[in-house]
Amino acid sequence: MTKRSEVELVVVPCRTDNYAFLVHNHDTGETALVDAPEAAPIADALAARGWRLNDILITHHHDDHIDGVAALREGARVIGAKADAHRLPDLDLGVADGDTVTVCGQATHVMDVSGHTIGHIAFHMPDAALVFTADSLMALGCGRLFEGTPAQMWDSMQKLRALPDDTLVCSGHEYTTANARFAMSLDPENSDLIFRTKGIEAARAAGKPTVPSTLTEEKRTNPFLRADVPEFKAALGMNDASDLDVFTFARAQKDKF
Repeated sequence: MTKRSEVELVVVPCRTDNYAFLVHNHDTGETALVDAPEAAPIADALAARGWRLNDILITHHHDDHIDGVAALREGARVIGAKADAHRLPDLDLGVADGDTVTVCGQATHVMDVSGHTIGHIAFHMPDAALVFTADSLMALGCGRLFEGTPAQMWDSMQKLRALPDDTLVCSGHEYTTANARFAMSLDPENSDLIFRTKGIEAARAAGKPTVPSTLTEEKRTNPFLRADVPEFKAALGMNDASDLDVFTFARAQKDKF
């Protein structure tokens, strides 16, 4: 549970390694859900707090982000990418990059962050300093490129990196331990990464989630945000390579790691 501005954020573990997120405004009584990997743990989290869903926000079409929508949607407005509506649950509101909708009293900006899929979107609540990135920007990682190109994902990473440093990055999976091992294999002298990796190990040993993370942490340690950083290029022996080539190399290495 985290208080950001006038809203409360609750991280709900689902399946084996997914996360859903509840956002609740105590002043208005409104509650929103971002992604629905499965219904039962989300319904339990709502019931435990006496909350009722007003909105369900969908980031992309993969089953492990939408399977619970049908069971949870009664009385809630379902919001997702208009361009991806043909493979999402029925939408009450289709949105596109640059749109702003009001969710839990928060102006919520829609960002196209294609790469993992075409049509993947993120939801940014600037007043609450929250961004819901699902499988685009992840804790110490980024999503596998199932549909998009490295250029699309690098563009998405730069969009997200440009948000304020204190933004909490609410990503969709508990992949951080494996992501940390990979990041260390590329950037072993990064003192921020070494420190963060120790914290991740301690959190997981205590059964605590490593999500959300701050954008400051990601900018200092996430290899997929650092493709244009001279120190990172030097660590890879790619000082003269283009930023996109460095990102493409890092993503390809992760696929084989």
